[in-house]
Amino acid sequence: TFNPIARARVLAVQIPREWAGTYQSFASGGPVPVQLRLSSLTAMGQIVDLRGEITIAGVTSPVQGNLSAESDQLDLLVLGNSLGAGLEPGGLFQGLQGLELSGWNGQRPTEMGGRLALSPVGATPAASMR
Repeated sequence: TFNPIARARVLAVQIPREWAGTYQSFASGGPVPVQLRLSSLTAMGQIVDLRGEITIAGVTSPVQGNLSAESDQLDLLVLGNSLGAGLEPGGLFQGLQGLELSGWNGQRPTEMGGRLALSPVGATPAASMR
């Protein structure tokens, strides 16, 4: 039987701490470089609490998020006032493939959003969390 609480404990240990990739706005421009560094991963029931920092187009901001061990759903809040790549404070990245692929949901309904694609540093995309 599948046990999401046990999987959360395993993920908190096994998720790579460094990720790299690109963010591309749906409204404009080409992809910009992104680095994600996770400093803390804590299993809390069937959720993994994530803390760290993300650098988007050279601008570094703290992040805080939740990853569901049952569904691989990610909610990653980017904290701070200057986020880089034209992102506005108050939005978050949401995805259904863990840290590998997510979309930007801005605070304002007129914000077009974008795509964040990450891979663990030093690993191929297929060798990530699965």
